Amino acid sequence: MQLASVDSITLLLLIFVLGTAIGSFLNVVVYRLPESLSLLYPPSCCPKCGVRLKLYDNVPVFGWFWLGGRCRNCKQPIAFRYPLVEFATGGVFVLVFTRFGLTWQTPCYWIFLCWLLVLALIDLDTMTLPNRLTASGLILGWGFQGSISYLATPTLLSGMSGVVAAFFSSIFGLWLFDLIGIAGSSVFGKTAMGGGDSKLAAMMAAWLGWPGLLLATFLAAAMGSLIGGSALVLGMIDRKQQIPFGPYLALGATLTLFYGQQLIDAYLSIFFPLGL
Repeated sequence: MQLASVDSITLLLLIFVLGTAIGSFLNVVVYRLPESLSLLYPPSCCPKCGVRLKLYDNVPVFGWFWLGGRCRNCKQPIAFRYPLVEFATGGVFVLVFTRFGLTWQTPCYWIFLCWLLVLALIDLDTMTLPNRLTASGLILGWGFQGSISYLATPTLLSGMSGVVAAFFSSIFGLWLFDLIGIAGSSVFGKTAMGGGDSKLAAMMAAWLGWPGLLLATFLAAAMGSLIGGSALVLGMIDRKQQIPFGPYLALGATLTLFYGQQLIDAYLSIFFPLGL
């Protein structure tokens, strides 16, 4: 094996470990933020008995297996989702790095995807999308787009134009989902979409642009229809049960980030083989 290959593997492993450590903190955010608890104090502890975790028990991914999935003190089970989130975050960090490399975009997209993951999990748990997360993610998206424009053409006007474009993309996303919610409520006679979904759409538009939002929304709707329809047919849910849309939006945004242009090109080649 060449030295360059060894160095590349080592770098990817370090990035994966970093991602799992961040994933461990994301678990804390998902659990504590909806309860309005401090994210920093007390340190990591068992959610059942409150006993602080030992340092060697708190190792991302492996700690759960060392404990056999149970608290060392009270022996109550610890959800498998904890190591799963840590592992998934590490994997996402590696995927982003392999896609964007040693560029300033890589840490930015790490942040974006971490925001999406936390929002998706909180929506699954509580059917809510906290304003503090969507609002902060929105502002970060504006800053990201402003930075892209500034780096392309390093002038203040260029940077501001990027921020303004992201701002109007966010407004488009907010209004689009508000209109979808109003239309859906009129058709079904009940609330079809929460206000948090509109704010998440605005945040996604800030990061991906309005074309990216449209693609992510289409993917989310397709996946939601497929999975929700299958669960309905299998009797896993009933027609009156509410299904959080945030996780599908987060997954649609992730797919758009990695494969958006390829999906658009494939669509155009199928339906417009001779060009527009």
